[in-house]
Amino acid sequence: MEKTTRSILGLSAAHMVNDIYSPVLPAILPLLILQNGYSYFLAGLIVTAYNLSSSFTQPVVGWLYDKKNIRMPVAVSVMISAFFMSFIGFVEDYYFLIAFAIIGALGHAFFHPSALGLVSRMAAGANRGRLTSLFVVGGNLGFAIGPILAGVAVASYGLHGLALIIIPGILIVPLLRKVLPPVSELENSYSKDNGKKDPEAKFPYLPITLLVTASAFRAWVIFGSVAYLPTYLAKTGMSLVTANLLTSGMLMAGVVGQVIGAGMSDKYGRKEYVLASLILSILPFTLFIMSDGIISLISLMAFGYLLWSSFSVTVAMSHEMAPQGTGTVSGLMLGLAVGAGGLGVAITGYIADITNVSTAFGLLVIPVVISILIFSATPYPWKSIRRKI
Repeated sequence: MEKTTRSILGLSAAHMVNDIYSPVLPAILPLLILQNGYSYFLAGLIVTAYNLSSSFTQPVVGWLYDKKNIRMPVAVSVMISAFFMSFIGFVEDYYFLIAFAIIGALGHAFFHPSALGLVSRMAAGANRGRLTSLFVVGGNLGFAIGPILAGVAVASYGLHGLALIIIPGILIVPLLRKVLPPVSELENSYSKDNGKKDPEAKFPYLPITLLVTASAFRAWVIFGSVAYLPTYLAKTGMSLVTANLLTSGMLMAGVVGQVIGAGMSDKYGRKEYVLASLILSILPFTLFIMSDGIISLISLMAFGYLLWSSFSVTVAMSHEMAPQGTGTVSGLMLGLAVGAGGLGVAITGYIADITNVSTAFGLLVIPVVISILIFSATPYPWKSIRRKI
């Protein structure tokens, strides 16, 4: 178990570096709107282009991993993301801005399916939820750190200051070989014990479709919050740095939630935990919208904790539902579901254009409810109920 945990932590460290560059665009949206005169819709479309490019690529990468054992080296994928997202601040033309976002997204996409497929081999057993969360949390930490780095760099030097955020990639990539054991060694160690697959087993298309769809609506809320929370807070007179710090705080609360939630799902059941966390997230979201001061701040952190805490749990569910296609379902869960949810960012932006940011942000409760309904209909065993019976 110690060797397994150490190996997954190594992959988690690589995941953190990779995902630092994912939330850069939402963090700089207020400046793009202000300096370039973009509408909320056009600004949100940049984020959507990034998310969709990543989302449609990841399932293909996952399929290549499952069927052909083809992967891109971790360091290469990280540096693609680092370069294009760090220098996007120098791009003034809108279409070149979209191009930089798309190429940066491809670097992000190449990492997930093969890495998470390998984690699935190592995380087989009763502790799958906890071990999977260790890997997923690495990405969430990077996602939480990204807005802080981008916010500080932009506040200090403007959009050109984004070039500074390439430094973590440059510094950490050479260390990945020391932190992460060779992939071939990991595969040889775990493929025999934990990587058993039934070649005759059919891919569970309907259950995975429902799981991915429900996850997409949840992703809409997650990325809609990340994209427009800084702008929402800035409209109240808050500084951009403070707004991005609070956004990162919300994400960090979600990281804590994932670690705790994954362990609870191992004990009480994955479907039970997913539904409970989403249902409970509605109350703090409402309190955040309707209150101010310390109550609003606490409610925001509670909302982030509950909403994000089910993320790694549903990834573990997908691996248990389709053990013969872990790379593919990883691409679907971290790629297609996230990208489809990213479409919601543009929809939320359009609503903000025709109404206001506050109204658009408040309406994010609707996809939360939809995701609860679809998760409820997803075929997956009820652990707690079955235990009582």
